[in-house]
Amino acid sequence: MGIVVNQSIKNVIITILGFGIGAINTLFLFTKFLEEEYYGLVSYLLSASNLIWPLMAFGVHNTLVKFYSSYTNPDQQNRFMSMMLILPMCIALFVGAIGTALYAYILDFFSDDNTIVQPYVWTIYILAIALSYFEIFFAWTKVKLKSVFGNILKELFVRICTMILLFLVYFEAITVQQFIYAIVIVYILRLVIMLLYAFGLHTFRFSFSLPGNYVSVFKYSLLILLAGSVATLLIDLDKTMIERYLPIEYVAKYGICAYIASVIIIPSRAMHQITYPLTAKLINEKGYEQLKVLYKKSSLNLFAISGLLFVLIICNVNELFRLIPEEYELFIWVVLLIGAAKLFDNLLGNNNSILFNSDYYRLILYIGIGMAVLAFVLNWICIPIFGVAGAAIATFTAVFCYNLTKIWIVQLKFKMHPFSKNTFLTILLITGFVFGFYFWDFQFHPIVNIGIKSLIVGVGYTALLYFFNVSEDINSIIKRII
Repeated sequence: MGIVVNQSIKNVIITILGFGIGAINTLFLFTKFLEEEYYGLVSYLLSASNLIWPLMAFGVHNTLVKFYSSYTNPDQQNRFMSMMLILPMCIALFVGAIGTALYAYILDFFSDDNTIVQPYVWTIYILAIALSYFEIFFAWTKVKLKSVFGNILKELFVRICTMILLFLVYFEAITVQQFIYAIVIVYILRLVIMLLYAFGLHTFRFSFSLPGNYVSVFKYSLLILLAGSVATLLIDLDKTMIERYLPIEYVAKYGICAYIASVIIIPSRAMHQITYPLTAKLINEKGYEQLKVLYKKSSLNLFAISGLLFVLIICNVNELFRLIPEEYELFIWVVLLIGAAKLFDNLLGNNNSILFNSDYYRLILYIGIGMAVLAFVLNWICIPIFGVAGAAIATFTAVFCYNLTKIWIVQLKFKMHPFSKNTFLTILLITGFVFGFYFWDFQFHPIVNIGIKSLIVGVGYTALLYFFNVSEDINSIIKRII
């Protein structure tokens, strides 16, 4: 676990900084420097591109991690890497040809209520390509166990550039329209930097020949493409469907609440950068006892740490919204349900890595398609009835069913689960702190209130984790800090 802890700590710091800058952008700069409808437009374009890029990537970013360590021959390795670069290019060209042929019909799709989207529809395609190839080259660095620089680009680069661009809008150096185009350029620039770094880590010679097991690689990529698309659908489908039933500014309002809740995934995003390739290596080497230990430890550690974030968010969200312009109202059920869904994701530990790197990934595909259909139907039913809260209900229900099924499959096939008595002790801690501090506020400025309550909650929660020895890893870190 040494390399996991080392790079995970660096990735945690980077991810926290990224989310901090993202929070400033999301909660303050976007809300003050852009009109509601343009904020909603930017949120929609990014969400729509997030739905498309897994299709463009063709599952290559996961396939690369799974199969790379199985090649020992440099020639076969070059053939494999070349195939990983060609497949997404073919898909992107195919999708682009279809989009060009049907472009008039696509524009008509936005002709009724949210016509503001029409001039920028093409940017969704460009963003999707930039996102897909960035993830591919990021995966290229992960197999070398060099995830920190890629994480800087993923978590910090775009957010810092966005902050600079927002200030340029505020000082009228650029227009809002130019801001949107500049965002697209930022994503392309990030891809180019990632590409150069990835090639620097690996001596690569392009080859038009296929690797020996290309059929297995292609089948895996195809299935992971569908599985990855399902996972992305569960994350971004709600925002794109809100645009169909409500004015586009509600995409921004929902996005603010969802972003606040998404802070809970910071620990998992940091740790998964390094546990994913390690899980693939353990499965390839059939090190199931070590895998079982990694599964339980990653689950408990992530759940305990993200539980603190969940408590801090729920208990401080009312004060936080006092700092945001009044037109962006708080939808507490969105924060609570999306937060609970993210908390459940952390509870799974490296479950996704186990399934996607095993022979049972096909099961996840079939189940995931069912969950995506469920999410679509629930959004279709709930948004017109409950508004933006309906999108959160749909997302939480689909994610809960999906995650529960994945836990059951790992238990069934590998005879291992992530739970222990300390898992349930952590649940009690989280529940107790939420009910104990949500209704308790100080009569000071919101920032002071957030600071005081966060300090009390943070110290109390950490002390109880340490006292009950919930996690040996967390306790050892606390001892080192002390």
